[in-house]
Amino acid sequence: MQITFTYRETWLHRVNPGVKLILSILLFIVVVFTHNLNAMMYLTLGALVPLFLFSGHPMKRLLLYASPFLLIFLSSSTGMMMFGSGETLWYQLGFIRITEESFYRGIHLGFRGLQVAAVGLLFSLTTRPVALFYAMMQQWRVAPKYAYSFLAAMRMLPLMLEEFQTLRYALKVRGKKKRNPITGWYTTLRMYAIPLLAQSIRRAHRTAVAMEAKRFSAQKKRTYYYVSSYSMLDVYYIFYWTMLVILAGWLGKVWPFLNAADVR
Repeated sequence: MQITFTYRETWLHRVNPGVKLILSILLFIVVVFTHNLNAMMYLTLGALVPLFLFSGHPMKRLLLYASPFLLIFLSSSTGMMMFGSGETLWYQLGFIRITEESFYRGIHLGFRGLQVAAVGLLFSLTTRPVALFYAMMQQWRVAPKYAYSFLAAMRMLPLMLEEFQTLRYALKVRGKKKRNPITGWYTTLRMYAIPLLAQSIRRAHRTAVAMEAKRFSAQKKRTYYYVSSYSMLDVYYIFYWTMLVILAGWLGKVWPFLNAADVR
């Protein structure tokens, strides 16, 4: 079962996937060590701009993808607001205790999660897995046998989902009886897991034999169907995120949104 969506290819799709992966990891580290609330808000806004303008996907689809992250933003921020510690009490009702410190920590935690989610969503929407593994083989010298193995495993996921649907329909046609919900979960799990695991092992064995026949593990120098290289777009991409981190730190001090700096 193949599920594909049409999208408009932008310059972000042509940025080297390895560069995007490294920058995404570095941005995560920067976000973890950023404790200025206003800087975090600017970082989040700067991550949402390329997501909504240059990802190439329509706005409704982006909002659908981002809906779980908005739920995480609300749940994490409200949880920290109502149950966090602090000295300046704003509101208290039973065990719910909202203080000034917990309020700003909650907002900071929500924006931190939203920023990481926006960067991750931007990476996943503008990067093809095939291009990422080709870049890793050609620029990072990852062994082809490992890269192609990961690619083959990813190709198997839709097949496993299709097999799961077929198995579910087959059990329904055979009149699978409703079992005790407390004790029947193990039986249901066994009915699905054993056929899926057996089929996956057979498919993995056939793939391994085919890769050995193609001498994936023997040839060190090989040609590639897709050629991955660096370009000026990588420089623009690095420049954008570098300037965003610098400007976010500066704007967080000069033009703050809220009267809170360090929320630790």
